[in-house]
Amino acid sequence: MWVKICGITNLEDALCAIDAGADALGFVFYAKSPRYITPQKAKAIAEQLPLHVKKMGLFVDATPEEISLTCKEAQMDMAQIHFEVDDAFLNALKVPYLRVVRAQKASDIVQYKGLIRLVDAYVEIFGGTGKQIDLAWFEHADCENIILAGGLSPETVAQIKPLGFYGVDVSSGVEKSKGIKDHAKVSAFIQRAKA
Repeated sequence: MWVKICGITNLEDALCAIDAGADALGFVFYAKSPRYITPQKAKAIAEQLPLHVKKMGLFVDATPEEISLTCKEAQMDMAQIHFEVDDAFLNALKVPYLRVVRAQKASDIVQYKGLIRLVDAYVEIFGGTGKQIDLAWFEHADCENIILAGGLSPETVAQIKPLGFYGVDVSSGVEKSKGIKDHAKVSAFIQRAKA
């Protein structure tokens, strides 16, 4: 299973996640988030990471130009778009992107069906709240193109494996405080996700 550790704010946490087998790391370029990182700091971390690990910038309420510029400046491989946008917006991006569905009801999870997408529990504020989505919504769904986020932890990741998700994305579930990872939890999460 593909695993992304999100909300990276320092090199030690990034290296811990990579050593444990993470496939991708997330950097939050949303100033209102407690896990916010400047493009300059993210670049300083990204420059020291192996090429095979995807570096993904998370964006809320930014323009296509801002997103493209920040990704270039911070050496991100991809943008994660955490707010409602239309096709014209996506077409204006100059970087690869991952669509995000903030699901409020079961029918939301089929949005962008057939495309790789991240499905997260809807919350008024954006991300990192640890709110879990209702797993019953996925019982008869095709999950092979879905990266699941929201409320995941080393304790819960085993429960979702039978549903056949493409991947998982975790932030608050492997932290000791906002923006600081608990290395034992990061290792346990990745080990259980990939077991």
